[in-house]
Amino acid sequence: MNLPNTLSVARIFLVPVLVSVLLTKFEGRLVLGLPVELVAAAIFGIASLTDWLDGYLARRRQQVTTVGQILDPLADKLLISATLISLVQLDLVQSWMVAVIIGREIAVTGLRNLAYSRGLSMPASGLGKLKMASQVTAILLLLLGWERLPLLLLLGQAAMWVVLITAVVSAIDYYRGFQRAMISCSAKIADFESAKAAREKKIS
Repeated sequence: MNLPNTLSVARIFLVPVLVSVLLTKFEGRLVLGLPVELVAAAIFGIASLTDWLDGYLARRRQQVTTVGQILDPLADKLLISATLISLVQLDLVQSWMVAVIIGREIAVTGLRNLAYSRGLSMPASGLGKLKMASQVTAILLLLLGWERLPLLLLLGQAAMWVVLITAVVSAIDYYRGFQRAMISCSAKIADFESAKAAREKKIS
């Protein structure tokens, strides 16, 4: 397994660690002598950093693989979804917001799988990358503001609205991209069939 894929796997293994830190009631809210929110934010920050790093290394070292293309988005979705669900349990985020965001991930993943099954490509869009960046920012603010810093908590909750809007808008963008790809594919198939029929007619 190459280094980029190893980082994706490491990100997956960090998910249960982060959830345990978030949902365990530590005495004095301290983990190894450190405030639990700092530990949780550090784990989430490191996991998020591996998301950028594995993609960068895969491109830099020309180690983009099919396994990596599956592992990377899977690790992202597990990290974000598990963290957001944990934050709902802690009453830091509204459950309906998280339901919309996770529903968006499921819908976009379904579109991508359908596109790949038909030989089409649906790379991450600029809006999709903005959504990911806003999610990381909002979650870090929520974690750092948890219990001790109400201003950061308020900023994080406001940032969740940005996440929600970019999630919905980027989902619409992906759907339109899928439609364009399907129309283009249908046109190419029609052109191929027409050319094939013309050749067969000419031969006969």
